[in-house]
Amino acid sequence: MSATLLAALVLSGCSKEPAGGPQRPPTEVGFITVQPQPIVLQSELAGRTTPSLMSDVRPQVSGIIKARRFEEGSQVKAGQVLYEIDAASYQATFEEAKAALANAKAAVDSARLKDQRYGELLAIEGVSQQDADDARMAHQQALAIVAQMQATLTSAQINLDYTKVRAPISGRIGMSTVTPGALVTANQETTLATIRALDPIYVDMTQSSAELLRLRRMVGANGIKSGTAKVRLKLEDGTRYEPTGSMKFSEVSVDESTGSVTLRAEFPNPDGVLLPGMYVRALLDEAVDNAAILAPQQGVTRDAKGNATAMVLTADNKVEQRVLVTQRAIGDRWLVSNGLAEGDRLIVEGTNKIRVGDIVNPVDVGADSKAAATEPASSATGS
Repeated sequence: MSATLLAALVLSGCSKEPAGGPQRPPTEVGFITVQPQPIVLQSELAGRTTPSLMSDVRPQVSGIIKARRFEEGSQVKAGQVLYEIDAASYQATFEEAKAALANAKAAVDSARLKDQRYGELLAIEGVSQQDADDARMAHQQALAIVAQMQATLTSAQINLDYTKVRAPISGRIGMSTVTPGALVTANQETTLATIRALDPIYVDMTQSSAELLRLRRMVGANGIKSGTAKVRLKLEDGTRYEPTGSMKFSEVSVDESTGSVTLRAEFPNPDGVLLPGMYVRALLDEAVDNAAILAPQQGVTRDAKGNATAMVLTADNKVEQRVLVTQRAIGDRWLVSNGLAEGDRLIVEGTNKIRVGDIVNPVDVGADSKAAATEPASSATGS
């Protein structure tokens, strides 16, 4: 019995576990290796379309509208006759001025001959000096009257021409506010019609002055270069407008009420898709960062103060925490300006299972993202 008890005690002692329990294997986490890549920094700005040219058609003489010579909504050309005003009184004034000019020219011939004769007679003392001077003055007055009558005739001709109201610019003409038989007056406030040039067409956008200053600080720093002057559009229904536009200018002052700056771009509009007043979204390539650090959003969290943080691996696979400075979201990634560097191993899977200081079993899960990083990425921020 004693031998049996002793054997049982020996077997029991051999089967005891080591003090502290079994060792837990390191937690497995997925990481990616941070690599810089080129990206295009874009801004998506709200804008409205506006005509490149616009002209209100008004009469420059008074009278009754006899005819309208265009179809509402049609394309008109500069110089095309749009309305005809009754020209009878203006034609009569023109003829009267024409006759007065002819009469003045005839008087010039008479005064010129008299001046010449008196000049010759004065040389042989056939007339007095006073008579010769009077003849010369009469000749000069006749010439001045001709000039005056010529100006009157020109004015009458202009008013006669104004009875045909012509298009000042080429473009699409809108609704007519008058019909034949209506009385119009010279330079009236009410327009007869409005012409808008729609090809090309402008898009006016607004960008906050703070965003503009931030962008200017970025350009030239850390390899960031200015973007192109090309602009793309998204229409109200979300579709992309195919023709590409170009930046024309940026306003030189900031709107005090909104704190924004107006930008203007020009777009070709051969098919008339863009109409004045349409709401659009403009995509601007503002800068190019050739060495941008992009971090997947699942690998970035926020602390109690709202700071962006991330878990990275040290050389001995220990977890450490970094505080990041993020600029903007680009798709499902953050653009990081501080806190991560090339070659850092950023933990993107299993972050909820680890703590700072843990030694983990890392698994590289960045093969798919490496393929995506071969092409320049684009980002867009709204205003």
